[in-house]
Amino acid sequence: MDIQSLFSVKDKVVLITGGAKGIGRMISEAFVVNGAKVYIASRDAAACKSACAELNALPGVRPGSAVPLPADLSSLSECQRLAAEISAREKKLHVLINNSGATWGETYDSYPDSAWTKLVTLNLQRVFTLTQLLTPLLEAAGQASKTQEVIADPGRVIHIGSIDALRVPLLPTFAYSATKAGLHHLSRHLAVELGPRGITSNTLACGPFPSKMMAATLREFGDDIRAANPLGRIGVPSDVGGACLFLASRAGAFVNGATLALDGGVALMSKI
Repeated sequence: MDIQSLFSVKDKVVLITGGAKGIGRMISEAFVVNGAKVYIASRDAAACKSACAELNALPGVRPGSAVPLPADLSSLSECQRLAAEISAREKKLHVLINNSGATWGETYDSYPDSAWTKLVTLNLQRVFTLTQLLTPLLEAAGQASKTQEVIADPGRVIHIGSIDALRVPLLPTFAYSATKAGLHHLSRHLAVELGPRGITSNTLACGPFPSKMMAATLREFGDDIRAANPLGRIGVPSDVGGACLFLASRAGAFVNGATLALDGGVALMSKI
């Protein structure tokens, strides 16, 4: 199979939560410029509309390729509304990227109970909720590619995890690392559950990328973070965009239940 077909996401329908900013925005652009139709959902309605306007104005992008669908993804009713709106617009959803998330850093002795409630809900529970609600559309996408009892191009669920779920972070982000570790295992559980239904589930365990969540850390420790990485840098948009394109294309059709460390190898480094 030629490279253009193997890695193509042209005409696929994609939903990216938190797709207006940071890593989500990087992923959104990768899909839009490669011919996909991308729905962007996040709590910040203005950011959703602005990101979509910017993406639709990119050279070579078809008008209307990026569509804003604002939603507070920490809310059950909002997840239900979002799923209903997607279902009203599309018969199939080829790719769901669960990227929305939050972090909370505070010392152990003062770490609040409210941090756990917020992060467990958004980073873990609602990922299950939204995936569950959109499973019929993801299943329809996979079944549409079925030939001779084989699903050639499954529906895809891609979770944006963290290397802090693979190691103990230096920063006091207890709820973040724990919920991301839960997300990694949820992805594996979903891979087993949804695989027979023609849907794969995989995780990108991301290292440092330029984003609002990482901004303060990079300002204070950016040079140290780069120096500690075997590749001597932090992530760039093509790193995470390319990884998602691989997992969403025919090239990644047989990858299921995997956790890919997208960090330049920094999670392998000893802190001793």
